[in-house]
Amino acid sequence: MSNTNFTTTLVVPNSPSEVYTAINNVGAWWQGEITGKTHNVGDVFDYRMKTFHFSKQKVTELIPDKRVVWEVTDSELSFTSKKDEWTGTQIIFEIAEVPEGTQLIFTHKGLVPAFECYGGCSNGWEMLIQESLASLITSGKGVEVF
Repeated sequence: MSNTNFTTTLVVPNSPSEVYTAINNVGAWWQGEITGKTHNVGDVFDYRMKTFHFSKQKVTELIPDKRVVWEVTDSELSFTSKKDEWTGTQIIFEIAEVPEGTQLIFTHKGLVPAFECYGGCSNGWEMLIQESLASLITSGKGVEVF
């Protein structure tokens, strides 16, 4: 179990294109301060949530309506003894058309139960994907979850 990456699955009635567009509108669903660009391979953006969390992501893969991948190139979590637990991990969004609409499989590759932040970070991701990103996709507006 200690090598299991965090993953969660979401199914929405929207098109793969709408899901892809929402994912790349990072500031509309990932609460906190987002600076930088997120729309092209090679773009880099920072995420900051008050003094608790900082991470820098590099967009490494964009396949329209199918897949988005970010590599975490730097991180600082104030609530863990190993402050850079996220550094070197990947945040992956896999999009597929299903009979009900579109399925999104979100995986934070490298965020594993052995990490001190796993409980809090996996709960945060679950809320962000299942509530805020889902709301952005289906209603056009993300919701505050923390």
